[in-house]
Amino acid sequence: MRRFTQLPQWWTYGLVFPLAVLNCWLVLLVFEYFRALITVLVVATVLSFLLDYPVRFLHRYGLKRDRAVLSVLFLTLLVLVVLGITLAPILLNQITELATRLPTWIVSGTEQIEAFHNWAENRNLRIDVSGLTTQLSDRLSFQLQSLTGEILKFGLGAADSLLNFLLTIVVTFYLLLHGDRVWEGLFKWFPSKLSLQLRELLARSFHNYFVGQATLAGLMGLSITVAFLIMRVPFGLLFGLGVGAMTMIPFGAPFSICIVSLLITLNNFWLGVTVLAVATVIEQIIESGVAPRLLGGFIGLNPVWILVALLVGVKVAGVAGLLVAVPMAGFIKNTVDILESSRNKSREIDSVSSIEPMEQ
Repeated sequence: MRRFTQLPQWWTYGLVFPLAVLNCWLVLLVFEYFRALITVLVVATVLSFLLDYPVRFLHRYGLKRDRAVLSVLFLTLLVLVVLGITLAPILLNQITELATRLPTWIVSGTEQIEAFHNWAENRNLRIDVSGLTTQLSDRLSFQLQSLTGEILKFGLGAADSLLNFLLTIVVTFYLLLHGDRVWEGLFKWFPSKLSLQLRELLARSFHNYFVGQATLAGLMGLSITVAFLIMRVPFGLLFGLGVGAMTMIPFGAPFSICIVSLLITLNNFWLGVTVLAVATVIEQIIESGVAPRLLGGFIGLNPVWILVALLVGVKVAGVAGLLVAVPMAGFIKNTVDILESSRNKSREIDSVSSIEPMEQ
Protein backbone atom coordinates (compact mmCIF):
# COMPACT_ATOMS: atom_id res chain seq x y z
CA MET A 1 0.00 0.00 0.00
CA ARG A 2 2.91 2.35 0.74
CA ARG A 3 4.33 1.77 -2.73
CA PHE A 4 0.86 2.23 -4.22
CA THR A 5 0.41 5.62 -2.54
CA GLN A 6 3.82 6.74 -3.78
CA LEU A 7 2.82 6.28 -7.42
CA PRO A 8 1.90 9.35 -9.52
CA GLN A 9 -1.73 10.40 -9.30
CA TRP A 10 -2.51 9.55 -12.92
CA TRP A 11 -1.11 6.03 -12.30
CA THR A 12 -3.46 5.65 -9.35
CA TYR A 13 -6.47 6.72 -11.36
CA GLY A 14 -5.38 4.45 -14.23
CA LEU A 15 -5.34 1.45 -11.90
CA VAL A 16 -8.53 2.29 -10.00
CA PHE A 17 -10.70 2.81 -13.09
CA PRO A 18 -10.26 -0.69 -14.65
CA LEU A 19 -10.68 -2.28 -11.21
CA ALA A 20 -13.94 -0.39 -10.70
CA VAL A 21 -15.17 -1.39 -14.16
CA LEU A 22 -14.24 -5.03 -13.49
CA ASN A 23 -16.09 -5.02 -10.16
CA CYS A 24 -19.19 -3.47 -11.75
CA TRP A 25 -19.09 -6.09 -14.51
CA LEU A 26 -18.88 -8.89 -11.93
CA VAL A 27 -21.80 -7.40 -10.00
CA LEU A 28 -23.88 -7.30 -13.21
CA LEU A 29 -23.04 -10.96 -13.86
CA VAL A 30 -24.19 -11.88 -10.36
CA PHE A 31 -27.41 -9.91 -10.77
CA GLU A 32 -28.01 -11.51 -14.18
CA TYR A 33 -27.56 -14.99 -12.70
CA PHE A 34 -29.99 -14.29 -9.85
CA ARG A 35 -32.36 -12.06 -11.86
CA ALA A 36 -35.44 -14.23 -11.26
CA LEU A 37 -34.81 -14.30 -7.51
CA ILE A 38 -34.06 -10.56 -7.42
CA THR A 39 -37.30 -9.85 -9.31
CA VAL A 40 -39.29 -11.89 -6.80
CA LEU A 41 -37.66 -10.12 -3.85
CA VAL A 42 -38.12 -6.65 -5.36
CA VAL A 43 -41.78 -7.21 -6.28
CA ALA A 44 -42.50 -8.80 -2.89
CA THR A 45 -40.84 -5.89 -1.10
CA VAL A 46 -42.85 -3.33 -3.07
CA LEU A 47 -46.09 -5.26 -2.50
CA SER A 48 -45.42 -5.62 1.23
CA PHE A 49 -44.65 -1.91 1.43
CA LEU A 50 -47.94 -0.98 -0.28
CA LEU A 51 -50.08 -3.57 1.53
CA ASP A 52 -48.66 -2.50 4.87
CA TYR A 53 -50.93 0.57 4.81
CA PRO A 54 -54.24 -1.37 4.95
CA VAL A 55 -52.65 -3.83 7.40
CA ARG A 56 -51.79 -0.98 9.75
CA PHE A 57 -55.29 0.44 9.30
CA LEU A 58 -56.91 -2.85 10.35
CA HIS A 59 -54.41 -3.36 13.17
CA ARG A 60 -55.16 0.13 14.48
CA TYR A 61 -58.83 -0.83 14.87
CA GLY A 62 -58.13 -3.88 17.03
CA LEU A 63 -57.38 -6.66 14.55
CA LYS A 64 -54.26 -8.71 15.31
CA ARG A 65 -51.31 -8.27 12.98
CA ASP A 66 -51.35 -11.81 11.55
CA ARG A 67 -55.11 -11.72 10.95
CA ALA A 68 -54.84 -8.29 9.35
CA VAL A 69 -52.12 -9.58 7.02
CA LEU A 70 -54.19 -12.63 6.05
CA SER A 71 -57.28 -10.47 5.46
CA VAL A 72 -55.44 -7.97 3.26
CA LEU A 73 -53.72 -10.72 1.24
CA PHE A 74 -57.04 -12.54 0.76
CA LEU A 75 -58.78 -9.37 -0.44
CA THR A 76 -55.86 -8.56 -2.76
CA LEU A 77 -55.90 -12.04 -4.30
CA LEU A 78 -59.69 -11.84 -4.61
CA VAL A 79 -59.42 -8.55 -6.51
CA LEU A 80 -56.73 -10.03 -8.77
CA VAL A 81 -58.87 -13.09 -9.46
CA VAL A 82 -61.92 -10.96 -10.27
CA LEU A 83 -59.85 -8.78 -12.61
CA GLY A 84 -58.34 -11.89 -14.18
CA ILE A 85 -61.79 -13.37 -14.83
CA THR A 86 -63.46 -10.18 -16.08
CA LEU A 87 -60.79 -7.91 -17.55
CA ALA A 88 -57.98 -10.26 -18.61
CA PRO A 89 -59.99 -12.14 -21.30
CA ILE A 90 -61.07 -8.83 -22.87
CA LEU A 91 -57.49 -7.54 -22.94
CA LEU A 92 -56.16 -10.84 -24.27
CA ASN A 93 -58.80 -10.81 -27.01
CA GLN A 94 -57.88 -7.25 -27.95
CA ILE A 95 -54.16 -8.11 -28.02
CA THR A 96 -54.84 -11.06 -30.32
CA GLU A 97 -57.07 -8.98 -32.58
CA LEU A 98 -54.50 -6.17 -32.68
CA ALA A 99 -51.81 -8.63 -33.75
CA THR A 100 -54.17 -9.86 -36.48
CA ARG A 101 -55.08 -6.38 -37.74
CA LEU A 102 -51.64 -4.83 -37.53
CA PRO A 103 -50.43 -6.09 -40.95
CA THR A 104 -53.47 -4.49 -42.63
CA TRP A 105 -52.79 -1.29 -40.68
CA ILE A 106 -49.23 -1.32 -42.00
CA VAL A 107 -50.52 -1.63 -45.56
CA SER A 108 -52.97 1.21 -44.90
CA GLY A 109 -50.16 3.36 -43.50
CA THR A 110 -47.95 2.78 -46.52
CA GLU A 111 -50.85 3.65 -48.82
CA GLN A 112 -51.43 6.91 -46.94
CA ILE A 113 -47.74 7.80 -47.23
CA GLU A 114 -47.76 7.04 -50.96
CA ALA A 115 -50.90 9.16 -51.40
CA PHE A 116 -49.19 12.03 -49.60
CA HIS A 117 -46.13 11.57 -51.82
CA ASN A 118 -48.28 11.75 -54.97
CA TRP A 119 -50.09 14.82 -53.63
CA ALA A 120 -46.73 16.53 -53.01
CA GLU A 121 -45.47 15.64 -56.52
CA ASN A 122 -48.59 17.05 -58.16
CA ARG A 123 -47.93 20.39 -56.42
CA ASN A 124 -44.20 20.37 -57.21
CA LEU A 125 -43.27 20.01 -53.55
CA ARG A 126 -39.87 18.43 -53.04
CA ILE A 127 -40.82 15.96 -50.32
CA ASP A 128 -39.35 12.50 -50.81
CA VAL A 129 -41.08 9.92 -48.61
CA SER A 130 -40.62 6.93 -50.88
CA GLY A 131 -37.92 5.46 -48.67
CA LEU A 132 -40.01 6.05 -45.58
CA THR A 133 -42.71 3.66 -46.84
CA THR A 134 -40.29 0.74 -47.14
CA GLN A 135 -38.63 1.48 -43.80
CA LEU A 136 -42.00 1.78 -42.05
CA SER A 137 -43.22 -1.52 -43.45
CA ASP A 138 -40.00 -3.37 -42.62
CA ARG A 139 -39.65 -1.94 -39.11
CA LEU A 140 -43.27 -2.56 -38.11
CA SER A 141 -43.22 -6.06 -39.57
CA PHE A 142 -40.09 -6.84 -37.57
CA GLN A 143 -41.68 -5.45 -34.41
CA LEU A 144 -44.80 -7.54 -35.06
CA GLN A 145 -42.71 -10.69 -35.36
CA SER A 146 -40.84 -9.79 -32.18
CA LEU A 147 -44.15 -9.19 -30.35
CA THR A 148 -45.48 -12.55 -31.49
CA GLY A 149 -42.28 -14.23 -30.34
CA GLU A 150 -42.52 -12.58 -26.93
CA ILE A 151 -46.13 -13.74 -26.55
CA LEU A 152 -45.13 -17.31 -27.40
CA LYS A 153 -42.19 -17.07 -25.02
CA PHE A 154 -44.52 -15.83 -22.28
CA GLY A 155 -46.91 -18.72 -22.93
CA LEU A 156 -44.12 -21.30 -22.78
CA GLY A 157 -42.87 -19.81 -19.50
CA ALA A 158 -46.31 -19.71 -17.90
CA ALA A 159 -45.47 -22.49 -15.44
CA ASP A 160 -42.33 -20.71 -14.32
CA SER A 161 -44.27 -17.46 -14.01
CA LEU A 162 -46.90 -19.19 -11.88
CA LEU A 163 -44.16 -20.53 -9.60
CA ASN A 164 -42.63 -17.07 -9.28
CA PHE A 165 -46.09 -15.62 -8.56
CA LEU A 166 -46.69 -18.09 -5.73
CA LEU A 167 -43.20 -17.47 -4.38
CA THR A 168 -43.84 -13.71 -4.49
CA ILE A 169 -47.05 -14.13 -2.49
CA VAL A 170 -45.25 -16.23 0.15
CA VAL A 171 -42.36 -13.76 0.47
CA THR A 172 -44.83 -10.86 0.66
CA PHE A 173 -46.69 -12.61 3.48
CA TYR A 174 -43.54 -13.12 5.56
CA LEU A 175 -42.33 -9.57 4.87
CA LEU A 176 -45.66 -8.21 6.11
CA LEU A 177 -45.30 -10.28 9.29
CA HIS A 178 -41.59 -9.90 9.99
CA GLY A 179 -40.46 -7.05 7.72
CA ASP A 180 -39.60 -4.74 10.63
CA ARG A 181 -37.09 -7.24 11.97
CA VAL A 182 -35.51 -7.62 8.54
CA TRP A 183 -35.05 -3.86 8.12
CA GLU A 184 -33.74 -3.50 11.68
CA GLY A 185 -31.18 -6.20 10.96
CA LEU A 186 -30.06 -4.43 7.79
CA PHE A 187 -29.81 -0.94 9.29
CA LYS A 188 -28.14 -1.98 12.53
CA TRP A 189 -24.79 -1.93 10.72
CA PHE A 190 -25.02 1.87 10.59
CA PRO A 191 -24.63 4.24 13.56
CA SER A 192 -27.85 4.56 15.54
CA LYS A 193 -28.62 8.17 14.58
CA LEU A 194 -27.71 7.66 10.92
CA SER A 195 -29.62 4.35 10.85
CA LEU A 196 -32.84 6.05 11.94
CA GLN A 197 -32.41 8.83 9.37
CA LEU A 198 -31.71 6.38 6.53
CA ARG A 199 -34.65 4.20 7.42
CA GLU A 200 -37.06 7.14 7.50
CA LEU A 201 -35.58 8.49 4.27
CA LEU A 202 -35.97 5.14 2.47
CA ALA A 203 -39.58 4.75 3.64
CA ARG A 204 -40.42 8.33 2.62
CA SER A 205 -38.84 7.94 -0.84
CA PHE A 206 -40.76 4.76 -1.61
CA HIS A 207 -43.98 6.08 -0.09
CA ASN A 208 -43.96 9.32 -2.08
CA TYR A 209 -42.95 7.63 -5.32
CA PHE A 210 -45.26 4.61 -5.35
CA VAL A 211 -48.31 6.29 -3.83
CA GLY A 212 -47.90 9.29 -6.13
CA GLN A 213 -47.14 7.31 -9.29
CA ALA A 214 -49.93 4.79 -8.61
CA THR A 215 -52.43 7.63 -8.18
CA LEU A 216 -51.22 9.31 -11.37
CA ALA A 217 -51.36 5.99 -13.25
CA GLY A 218 -54.93 5.38 -12.08
CA LEU A 219 -56.06 8.87 -13.09
CA MET A 220 -54.25 8.70 -16.41
CA GLY A 221 -55.51 5.24 -17.30
CA LEU A 222 -59.12 6.02 -16.33
CA SER A 223 -59.22 9.40 -18.11
CA ILE A 224 -57.60 8.25 -21.34
CA THR A 225 -59.61 5.00 -21.45
CA VAL A 226 -62.88 6.94 -21.10
CA ALA A 227 -61.75 9.43 -23.75
CA PHE A 228 -60.78 6.62 -26.15
CA LEU A 229 -64.09 4.81 -25.64
CA ILE A 230 -66.03 8.03 -26.26
CA MET A 231 -64.00 8.66 -29.42
CA ARG A 232 -64.56 5.01 -30.45
CA VAL A 233 -60.85 4.39 -30.83
CA PRO A 234 -60.05 0.81 -31.90
CA PHE A 235 -58.80 -1.19 -28.91
CA GLY A 236 -59.52 1.81 -26.68
CA LEU A 237 -59.55 -0.26 -23.49
CA LEU A 238 -56.20 -1.88 -24.28
CA PHE A 239 -54.53 1.39 -25.31
CA GLY A 240 -55.97 3.39 -22.40
CA LEU A 241 -54.92 0.88 -19.74
CA GLY A 242 -51.54 0.54 -21.45
CA VAL A 243 -50.93 4.29 -21.17
CA GLY A 244 -52.02 4.15 -17.51
CA ALA A 245 -49.62 1.28 -16.77
CA MET A 246 -46.74 3.09 -18.50
CA THR A 247 -47.40 6.13 -16.29
CA MET A 248 -45.89 4.17 -13.40
CA ILE A 249 -42.54 4.75 -15.14
CA PRO A 250 -41.19 8.32 -15.46
CA PHE A 251 -41.61 9.63 -19.03
CA GLY A 252 -43.68 6.53 -19.81
CA ALA A 253 -46.95 8.36 -20.48
CA PRO A 254 -45.70 10.62 -23.34
CA PHE A 255 -43.83 7.72 -24.92
CA SER A 256 -46.84 5.39 -24.82
CA ILE A 257 -49.16 8.14 -26.14
CA CYS A 258 -46.86 8.62 -29.15
CA ILE A 259 -46.78 4.86 -29.83
CA VAL A 260 -50.58 4.54 -29.58
CA SER A 261 -51.12 7.59 -31.82
CA LEU A 262 -48.71 6.19 -34.41
CA LEU A 263 -50.52 2.83 -34.49
CA ILE A 264 -53.92 4.49 -34.89
CA THR A 265 -52.55 6.86 -37.55
CA LEU A 266 -51.63 3.85 -39.69
CA ASN A 267 -55.31 2.94 -39.86
CA ASN A 268 -56.88 6.42 -39.80
CA PHE A 269 -54.69 9.49 -40.10
CA TRP A 270 -57.10 12.08 -38.72
CA LEU A 271 -58.22 9.82 -35.87
CA GLY A 272 -54.57 9.32 -34.93
CA VAL A 273 -53.96 13.07 -34.90
CA THR A 274 -57.09 13.56 -32.76
CA VAL A 275 -55.98 10.84 -30.35
CA LEU A 276 -52.56 12.46 -30.06
CA ALA A 277 -54.09 15.87 -29.33
CA VAL A 278 -56.70 14.65 -26.81
CA ALA A 279 -54.30 12.32 -24.97
CA THR A 280 -51.63 15.03 -24.81
CA VAL A 281 -54.12 17.52 -23.35
CA ILE A 282 -55.23 14.99 -20.70
CA GLU A 283 -51.62 14.11 -19.91
CA GLN A 284 -50.63 17.76 -19.55
CA ILE A 285 -53.62 18.53 -17.31
CA ILE A 286 -52.76 15.64 -14.98
CA GLU A 287 -49.02 16.28 -15.07
CA SER A 288 -49.40 20.03 -14.48
CA GLY A 289 -52.37 20.08 -12.11
CA VAL A 290 -52.19 16.85 -10.13
CA ALA A 291 -48.60 15.60 -10.31
CA PRO A 292 -46.93 18.57 -8.54
CA ARG A 293 -49.22 18.13 -5.53
CA LEU A 294 -48.65 14.38 -5.36
CA LEU A 295 -44.96 14.19 -6.24
CA GLY A 296 -43.65 17.70 -5.65
CA GLY A 297 -39.86 17.71 -5.39
CA PHE A 298 -39.55 14.53 -3.39
CA ILE A 299 -36.89 13.07 -5.67
CA GLY A 300 -34.80 16.15 -6.34
CA LEU A 301 -33.12 14.45 -9.29
CA ASN A 302 -32.16 15.94 -12.59
CA PRO A 303 -34.17 14.36 -15.48
CA VAL A 304 -30.90 13.13 -16.98
CA TRP A 305 -30.10 11.19 -13.80
CA ILE A 306 -33.64 9.79 -13.78
CA LEU A 307 -33.04 8.41 -17.29
CA VAL A 308 -29.68 6.99 -16.20
CA ALA A 309 -31.32 5.36 -13.16
CA LEU A 310 -33.99 3.78 -15.37
CA LEU A 311 -31.40 2.41 -17.81
CA VAL A 312 -29.32 0.97 -14.98
CA GLY A 313 -32.44 -0.48 -13.33
CA VAL A 314 -33.49 -2.24 -16.55
CA LYS A 315 -29.98 -3.60 -17.08
CA VAL A 316 -29.67 -4.92 -13.54
CA ALA A 317 -33.15 -6.23 -12.70
CA GLY A 318 -35.36 -5.92 -15.78
CA VAL A 319 -38.96 -4.82 -15.16
CA ALA A 320 -38.45 -4.89 -11.40
CA GLY A 321 -35.53 -2.51 -11.84
CA LEU A 322 -37.84 -0.03 -13.57
CA LEU A 323 -40.07 0.00 -10.49
CA VAL A 324 -37.41 0.76 -7.92
CA ALA A 325 -34.75 2.60 -9.95
CA VAL A 326 -36.07 6.12 -9.41
CA PRO A 327 -36.89 5.89 -5.65
CA MET A 328 -33.54 4.19 -5.02
CA ALA A 329 -31.75 6.91 -6.98
CA GLY A 330 -33.60 9.55 -4.94
CA PHE A 331 -32.72 7.73 -1.73
CA ILE A 332 -29.01 7.58 -2.68
CA LYS A 333 -29.01 11.24 -3.65
CA ASN A 334 -30.69 12.32 -0.38
CA THR A 335 -28.34 10.07 1.62
CA VAL A 336 -25.31 11.73 0.03
CA ASP A 337 -26.83 15.14 0.86
CA ILE A 338 -27.32 14.12 4.51
CA LEU A 339 -23.77 12.81 4.79
CA GLU A 340 -22.40 15.97 3.16
CA SER A 341 -24.39 18.24 5.47
CA SER A 342 -23.31 16.30 8.56
CA ARG A 343 -19.69 16.52 7.40
CA ASN A 344 -20.00 20.28 6.93
CA LYS A 345 -21.53 20.65 10.39
CA SER A 346 -18.69 18.67 11.95
CA ARG A 347 -16.17 20.89 10.17
CA GLU A 348 -17.91 24.01 11.49
CA ILE A 349 -17.90 22.60 15.01
CA ASP A 350 -14.20 21.75 14.73
CA SER A 351 -13.38 25.21 13.44
CA VAL A 352 -15.35 26.88 16.26
CA SER A 353 -13.73 24.67 18.89
CA SER A 354 -10.27 25.48 17.51
CA ILE A 355 -10.97 29.25 17.59
CA GLU A 356 -12.27 29.35 21.18
CA PRO A 357 -8.99 28.23 22.87
CA MET A 358 -7.06 30.82 20.83
CA GLU A 359 -9.40 33.59 22.07
CA GLN A 360 -9.01 32.48 25.65
